[in-house]
Amino acid sequence: MDPTQFATAYALSTSIGIRPFLTLALASIAMHFGYLHPSHPFAYLGSDGVTITLGILAILEFVGEKIPVVDHTLHLLHFASKPIAAALLVGSVVPEMGPADAYTYALMGAGALNALGVHSGVATLRGVSSVTTLGIANPFVSLIEDVLTGIAVFLAFMAPIIGAALAVLLTVLLFVIARALVRHLRTQAPALAAPAP
Repeated sequence: MDPTQFATAYALSTSIGIRPFLTLALASIAMHFGYLHPSHPFAYLGSDGVTITLGILAILEFVGEKIPVVDHTLHLLHFASKPIAAALLVGSVVPEMGPADAYTYALMGAGALNALGVHSGVATLRGVSSVTTLGIANPFVSLIEDVLTGIAVFLAFMAPIIGAALAVLLTVLLFVIARALVRHLRTQAPALAAPAP
């Protein structure tokens, strides 16, 4: 497998861990206009109907992520949808090697696990944002996630090696920040729970 295809697959699965429908919609548009050439079993991802459907879902996701109650519901649904979306997109990017290619399926599984791991970090950060700001900062956090997704998808197509390197960096940073915030909240919880004298 060409290293750039692996890098593209990794960068896209990381991006799906942040915003699944936006990433799928952008990839579908790229397939639709012939910029990205999916493997044959996944060619339907660039069809008119799928491109339009994913575009609508991306718009609904964009709006829903800005509404505090709706964004929490979306994060619950994304626990299942992000791994599936990542597996589909990784499968479309890797070359077709046969009808039952274990290598392709292993990469699809790895992409699904990567998206799930990134989702866990994003959901933790969003939860911390909700607790510390009562959800007021969530729309701004969501906007940052949208921008990061757009940049990640652009780099996955235009500079896949750089996109994959930045995806690794983003993943590590996401987990370090999430872990630090959770530890901070745990140390603050006993002080907040103590009764006032």
